[in-house]
Amino acid sequence: MTLGSKLAWDDTVLPFQLDASDIRGRVARLDGVLGGILKQHDYPPQVEALVAEMALLTALIGQTIKLRWKLSLQVQSKGAVRMIATDYFAPVKEGEPARIRAYASFDRDRLDEGKPFDQIGEGYFAILIHQGEDMSPYQGITPLIGPSLRACAEAYFAQSEQLPTRFSLSFGREGTEDQWRAGGILLQHMPKASPLMATREGTGGLVSAQDLLDGDAIENWNRANILLDTVEEAELIGPTVPPTDLLVRLFHEEQPRVFDAQAVRFGCTCSEDRVRQSLSIYSPRDIEKMTTDDGRVTADCQFCGAHYDLDPASVGFDSDAPDAE
Repeated sequence: MTLGSKLAWDDTVLPFQLDASDIRGRVARLDGVLGGILKQHDYPPQVEALVAEMALLTALIGQTIKLRWKLSLQVQSKGAVRMIATDYFAPVKEGEPARIRAYASFDRDRLDEGKPFDQIGEGYFAILIHQGEDMSPYQGITPLIGPSLRACAEAYFAQSEQLPTRFSLSFGREGTEDQWRAGGILLQHMPKASPLMATREGTGGLVSAQDLLDGDAIENWNRANILLDTVEEAELIGPTVPPTDLLVRLFHEEQPRVFDAQAVRFGCTCSEDRVRQSLSIYSPRDIEKMTTDDGRVTADCQFCGAHYDLDPASVGFDSDAPDAE
């Protein structure tokens, strides 16, 4: 694809490479996707901001996983926002859109007037990659560090993947219709086998991008980051600046080369069959405890808000099976 091509950039992730700097990256624009995620819940503003940031990170990271794989990002904390979970479902076939879903669990009474990340306490940031039913998921975990989820993701890649990584993100509501718009750029230095990790432990036990690079690589990385620092929020979210034009404006001397854009949609995989499967581990006695006064077993999807209303006799262990003690 040439940098002069025109696309409808809403809800897309555009991969690129800076040939002069040995750096790769992605540009993401989430518009309808983010609105689809957030309209499912009545989140307070601080929680909305955290979910929006996490969804944008998920889109930028998830674009690299293989067809039919799933990438999950999770934050678990002791703060007012106890958990944030996102899933990125790679396309089943080439040319199909990827799907994203997200939700947060929080204690409304513990939220304060501080910044969004202030609502998160001690905990961890995790990335999981599900490669298929016959494969064990890959999981990487790093402690939560401030001042943002972006910083947590950068620390994860430095610690767990030894990949110098930088995110620049912008998101929020705009216009009279209160529409969500979000955009972001990811930079990563191309991975190379390096002996540096054997001798450099970072600052305070945490590895940074500077600990992973040497020589010309450090100069290239620093130069790309200086250029990225010139990006404006309006350029990140668009909609008037196509990502291709933005890459030329920021990195024209770094010889940017773009690849096929990936479309992204809001999507959930919940279904009545999956609910029944999750309830199949429970005994009739357990199912009886779950049954409402109306004589039904109900379940709600935390991601999309779907409500399932089931006959107790149709879920749980087979009625002929021994009751679990």
